[in-house]
Amino acid sequence: MRLLIVEDDRQLAERLQQQLARDGLVADLAHDGVDGQYLGEVEEYDLVVLDLGLPGRSGLDVLQAWRSAGRLMPVLILTARDGWRERVEGLRAGADDYLGKPFHAEELLARVHALLRRTAPQQSLQLSVGQWQLDETRQCLVDGEYQLALTATEFRLLRYMLRHPGELLSKTQLADHLYEYASERESNVLEVYIRRLREKLGRKVIETRRGQGYVIHPQGNT
Repeated sequence: MRLLIVEDDRQLAERLQQQLARDGLVADLAHDGVDGQYLGEVEEYDLVVLDLGLPGRSGLDVLQAWRSAGRLMPVLILTARDGWRERVEGLRAGADDYLGKPFHAEELLARVHALLRRTAPQQSLQLSVGQWQLDETRQCLVDGEYQLALTATEFRLLRYMLRHPGELLSKTQLADHLYEYASERESNVLEVYIRRLREKLGRKVIETRRGQGYVIHPQGNT
């Protein structure tokens, strides 16, 4: 899952980026409204954390521009604790949730995960594939007392696919939701991780549509 954090407090933004990474979420950073609006228009994000008090262009203007352009990714706005008018304006402009500053990182993470579940095609609190259940806290697969380890990238890839079961996911789409904006993306890396997941879960779980992408079948049916 790939997020965008638009926050002018660089230390706060970088701290949130690190905390999200520990939760298996990739986050890009923008520190003003102009850059934030641009990234939100040209990149595919599963969720945006948007501060309303931004230099260059206000967060409210950025949000309105995204919604006017048909950009429907969920947006969690950050406001001053007493800024109730900003919260109302943000929700009216199309925000999905808000959080007042200062806040505890654990609350932000909980709200992020709640929004991601709410907006995913597969909204179950528990994602499963075959006999395995995906433990998002430990970032591994579990079956009773048995545990199957996943690398960080395997976990991110599998979680994203399980939230879109039965959907055709292109290589570009998968890469867009797995890697940061400026990261290097070698063409064969995705195939490597798909192969590793098949080795762990069985070949029937992930179907290849030649020239199109991949489809995950959590019950192993093709």
